Amino acid sequence: MPRSLNILTLSTLFPNAVSPNFGIFVERQTAELAGRTETDVTVVNPIGIPPWPLRGLRPYRGLSALPVHEQWRGLNVYRPRFTVIPKVGGANNPNRIAAAILPLVQQLHVQKPFDLIDTEFFYPDGPAAMRLSNALNIPFTIKARGADIHLWGSNPECTPQILAAADQAAGLLAVSQALKQDMIDLGMDGEKIAVHYTGLDQQKFKPLERSAAKAGLNVHGPLFICVGALIKRKNQALVIEAMRSFPDAILMLVGTGEEETAYRTLADKLGVQKQVRFLGNVPHDELPALVAAADIAILPSKSEGLANAWVEALSCGTPIIISEAGGARELVRNDFAGQIVEQDSLAISEAIKTILADPPEQDDVRSTVSHFSWRNNGDALVNLFGEIVQR
Repeated sequence: MPRSLNILTLSTLFPNAVSPNFGIFVERQTAELAGRTETDVTVVNPIGIPPWPLRGLRPYRGLSALPVHEQWRGLNVYRPRFTVIPKVGGANNPNRIAAAILPLVQQLHVQKPFDLIDTEFFYPDGPAAMRLSNALNIPFTIKARGADIHLWGSNPECTPQILAAADQAAGLLAVSQALKQDMIDLGMDGEKIAVHYTGLDQQKFKPLERSAAKAGLNVHGPLFICVGALIKRKNQALVIEAMRSFPDAILMLVGTGEEETAYRTLADKLGVQKQVRFLGNVPHDELPALVAAADIAILPSKSEGLANAWVEALSCGTPIIISEAGGARELVRNDFAGQIVEQDSLAISEAIKTILADPPEQDDVRSTVSHFSWRNNGDALVNLFGEIVQR
């Protein structure tokens, strides 16, 4: 029987006690990989802490107190610290990460040699992994998820580092065909890029009897949900504006972020403050019941790779209204799934009216993502990693 592949998963996106939902899709993927007999997995989750006095501010106080090594939900996780300069230090983060974690990784590598570095976010993780790869002489892969390409890939100080890491990587992954094309347009070799769709727990994200679920939330009219960080890129302002056309409807905003105050102010200004519920960060295990209760999930982002929230909503039997972003057309392939609209509150309103007038059957909506599962996600990773290591 062949020995297990020993995988180092490197990701600055990973949940912790301060932010238990942060990068939870990376955790789910890693847990699937770690549960395979073919693989052993060690997670290195670098934590950026700024110099004093910034490190005394929230949320850095909590991050500073995190254990450097722990068993996190059954996964072996190391959280070494590196120095981060908020807002202005992004171009130097790969160097800082590599310098901070290399001694730990070298020590772990001596104890049990790694076969491959699995990098779960393109920047700053990819260029940092490239440095580790050169030091340890082992291959590495990088997965692109959306913002790591669309945001950092447009930064002239970061783009050369991204392309250098892509060139040296043994394999590249993209969460959608559309993101793969964006990577090619940036200058990456398309032959190296595999489309690797997100996984999905279909036992958790499943339809509920919607009327009863809404009643349990004290909702008696249409219910909409928007899941995502409250940031400008996610465009929740457009959904709040659309609520003026549906005075008997409720909108649940799940997430927190820098735009929350502005969004509350907007809701007050438009007179829809009683219709908009700011739920904050909801534990991921509690999210399915909210999503399944909603008549529509509305996520008009300016950019995406392929949002996990899209897939989870469809699995709950909840149609989606989304913008032409990332892999939108790879999911919304028929009217059951929902509608793709312009980034405009009027367009969102019209799409809502269309869906409410003739709502699709929940099972039909769910069928559009029947091929998404963590098993399929893990199978693809195991196959790719095995091929790379055997080269």
